[in-house]
Amino acid sequence: MADWQEITGGVTAPKGYRAAGITAGLKPSGLPDLALIVSDVEAIAAGVFTTSQVRAACVDYCRQHLQSKAIARAILCNAGQANAATGSQGVLDAQESAELLAKELNITPELILLASTGVIGQRMKMDALRGGIPKLVAALSETGSDTAAGAIITTDLVPKSIALETTIGERSVRIGGIAKGSGMIHPNMATMLAFVTCDAAVSPHLWQEMLSRAADRSFNSITVDGDTSTNDSLIALANGESRTPAITEMGAEAEKLEAMLTAVCQHLAKAIARDGEGATCLVEVQVTGAHDELSARQIAKTIAGSSLVKSAIFGRDPNWGRIAAAAGRADVPFEQENLQIKLGDFLLFENGQPQPFDRAAASAYLKQAAAGAYLKEDTVLISVSVGNGHGSGKAWGCDLSYDYVKINAEYTT
Repeated sequence: MADWQEITGGVTAPKGYRAAGITAGLKPSGLPDLALIVSDVEAIAAGVFTTSQVRAACVDYCRQHLQSKAIARAILCNAGQANAATGSQGVLDAQESAELLAKELNITPELILLASTGVIGQRMKMDALRGGIPKLVAALSETGSDTAAGAIITTDLVPKSIALETTIGERSVRIGGIAKGSGMIHPNMATMLAFVTCDAAVSPHLWQEMLSRAADRSFNSITVDGDTSTNDSLIALANGESRTPAITEMGAEAEKLEAMLTAVCQHLAKAIARDGEGATCLVEVQVTGAHDELSARQIAKTIAGSSLVKSAIFGRDPNWGRIAAAAGRADVPFEQENLQIKLGDFLLFENGQPQPFDRAAASAYLKQAAAGAYLKEDTVLISVSVGNGHGSGKAWGCDLSYDYVKINAEYTT
């Protein structure tokens, strides 16, 4: 049983945070497109970013700032233009946005982190940004998480938000998060933006280590379409406003905090996979019996990312051969006779042999998951065992529908 409870409030649930989201005129649609999260005090900052060689200006900006000093007060995110592959002018635009916000907040630009999402190759609309930042700061609120969550999305159908609370040192500690992502989603990192706030006091190196591990078990374990992006950013702030003793090394309290951080990230990651472009259901792949956790996750991610598996799920076809084939090409050694595959409660393959099962009932299970889209009942569970090892891991994805092609065929036209 989890040692925490879900609460409302998103990124403003932890003490000492305000947030806002407004329409600044960055998106052609006229929908909200500029978001801000601010800590009342300086916060320890950590980040995990895209591994792409083609990166947005905001990614390089954040990396440089976090490497020199892992402290921040604010996260500014624009939606509509990715400001990626925009050359030196894109870098100047990013720097100017930080300077404009710093002036409005009366802090130094070094305390601001940046994120962008939208069409690659398009610079931010600076005139709209210049006019929007004063309005954005004026809109900051201790209950502004939902408006911020709504202002960072692009092709998402729903905003993603979560907040959890636990007790450390007899004091309440909270972690909140918001995220966006729907297409171009694949591990390493997945194409997404996620912002996490925490009111515990944690040392910089430990907070970064916790976030990196949480990312591997969440955002780096989801896939929608096998594509990654230029702007992926996971940024987490910890401002110490809960007034708990500082956590500086691994131990019971650190493990408790990291477990809650991982739970927040996994909730947001699954919400992204569930909201995959054109998707009708969430797919969870659980792998056990591997040599170690990394091997298990690699098999799980390969299965979740298989276009053939995803297409079969959309067609409500319990074709276990595609699952077996994906597991076999994951570049993880295992003996075929140790392979077991289950779809929900249906045993499809065991000890290297096909098993008799009710194909119509298994197909109905897949149909039921699709009928529950955007609800907790929408999950298709694929369970795979590859041996007697202690390694286990999970990955999340979605089915592949006709609508995915339509959405992305018309993305800029």
